[in-house]
Amino acid sequence: MVRVLLASPLDAALVERIAAVDPERLEVVYRGDLLGQPRYPGDHFPPIERSPAQAAEWSRLLAEAEVLLDVDQPSTTAFLQRAPRVKWIQSSSSGVGQWMQRLGLVEAPVLVTNAAGMHARPLAEYAVFAMLYFAKRWPRMAHEQRRHHWERCAIDTLEAKTLGIIGLGQVGQAVARLARPFGLRTLGVRRSGPAGRPLEAVEQVYGPDQLATVLAESDYVVLCVPHTPETVGLLGPRELAVLKPSAVVINIARGSVLDEPALVEALRAGALAGAALDVASQEPLPADSPLWDLPNVLITPHSMSTACTENEWLVELFCDNLRRYLAGAPLRNLVDKRRGY
Repeated sequence: MVRVLLASPLDAALVERIAAVDPERLEVVYRGDLLGQPRYPGDHFPPIERSPAQAAEWSRLLAEAEVLLDVDQPSTTAFLQRAPRVKWIQSSSSGVGQWMQRLGLVEAPVLVTNAAGMHARPLAEYAVFAMLYFAKRWPRMAHEQRRHHWERCAIDTLEAKTLGIIGLGQVGQAVARLARPFGLRTLGVRRSGPAGRPLEAVEQVYGPDQLATVLAESDYVVLCVPHTPETVGLLGPRELAVLKPSAVVINIARGSVLDEPALVEALRAGALAGAALDVASQEPLPADSPLWDLPNVLITPHSMSTACTENEWLVELFCDNLRRYLAGAPLRNLVDKRRGY
């Protein structure tokens, strides 16, 4: 029997769906009472408070598990010592590079699969929304509605604008596809550069060494890269200076990818038209961050990837991978631990 421990809160119907994959070969363990109370749909890591007896019970379950769906926060300390039998972990997150390092998984003989692709559509919709938010001058519209003030003005359109997508994984490609009906010209930057296969809805693909070329041409820049040592500070003072004063930066990657002090300076100086940030270098974003009060910044609390139907998508992926695991077949979304994604 393969013992599967579900370490992410799920509805009973979804737990039953997992158990039904192969009742004869899987022992699926779910203890929702030990996982905290979800704060919203798709909350994989709610706050957890366990009594000493509950902590001991969870430690026993963890020590017996061969397969894990997520790793609860209290178990991340000395994880490999606490889970000596684990062979495969399915993460509910797409970005797992830092998480794998923290758990000591990079060198360990443990398979890790992520949720790449699960967040692509929600994030792509947010990217298009952010472009429209600035094109339609929505900060002004909302401000004048609150003032009960009526004054006509002109707005912009997305047609014939240039969209630069930095990172052409599943999220970046979803952004490109969703942006195409708006008439945007889309350029992309990806690690493999232009020698890779053609990409739908992307007019031209560049390598990382041509980032400045894409930035200089873009009216909107969407950051979709994974968090790796190479992407930390990817957009710093020098890169931001290449952008048009009318450009907007949209960060749906990780906060560390964008130099926030340099961004604040560029926004205050009028060297950049706006920024939409679903992520921050420190989360929650500190209350005293100047980003909160800049009129040309849209802040969302790292929530634009989490759709209300996320758990259904996650369980569908996990069930498919469980069947593959039992059959000895390649797993979907297997992470390259060296690259971090």
